[in-house]
Amino acid sequence: MRQWTVDAFASAPFKGNPACVVEPFTAWPDDAWMQALAQENNQAETAFLLRSDDPARFGLRWFTPALEAPLCGHATLAAAHVLFAELGLDADGVTFDTLSGPLTVKRIGAGYEMDFPAQPPKQTDIPAGLAEALGAAPSEVWAANYLVAIFEDEAAIRALRPDLAALERISGAATGGRGNLSAAALAPADAPYDVVSRFFAPGSGIPEDPTTGSAHCILSPLWSARLKRSALRFHQAYPGRGGDLECEHRGDRVLLRGEAVTTVESVLRL
Repeated sequence: MRQWTVDAFASAPFKGNPACVVEPFTAWPDDAWMQALAQENNQAETAFLLRSDDPARFGLRWFTPALEAPLCGHATLAAAHVLFAELGLDADGVTFDTLSGPLTVKRIGAGYEMDFPAQPPKQTDIPAGLAEALGAAPSEVWAANYLVAIFEDEAAIRALRPDLAALERISGAATGGRGNLSAAALAPADAPYDVVSRFFAPGSGIPEDPTTGSAHCILSPLWSARLKRSALRFHQAYPGRGGDLECEHRGDRVLLRGEAVTTVESVLRL
């Protein structure tokens, strides 16, 4: 059985966010086995695919090293890239049946476009202790599945060194979710992107995620409304890597566009 490691939201190796993608199954393996393999891979997500009668439709599940995720952007992009670039899927697009409903990915130029559900956040009071947990005071806080902390400039985003245990506790209490948080700021006018962000996911067993598609389902409607533009360029400033994507907010959906690069092909001796 083969497995690939793919850098998603990256135009070159060792950028963006790596995900492992396992060769498609004809029946789902045991959940505990998938969780154990995800822990062994120790990437933010491992993607598992299930064949269907339609050659362009697959079941898709995502596991972090700690749990099964309800939605994952970069591992969806990685899965589509494996199907098209490594397994030769002859189709304009592919549909994935997931815990978040059907998700479609189509090829566009050198990259891919994913159609995901939008999650517009609502502004909320800044939770007590959040500034101390982040090591800096946000100017605003918004909430959806994750908290979103807004800062005044890119330098503040890049300088964050959060207390992850405190962040998980505070964010989880504020959202009723797992305790993850996206920090974002408007980029400088001369930057090649509109918004810069980072994503801390201690509640999902990931201290910091390099590039997070699901977070942009929240960031895209928030910043599109603020900047009065449907299509925006985002840069997730994970130290040493960084990932880039374009998002277009369309009503209750967000289109996420990016590239992907295969870095490893391996064989599972299982």
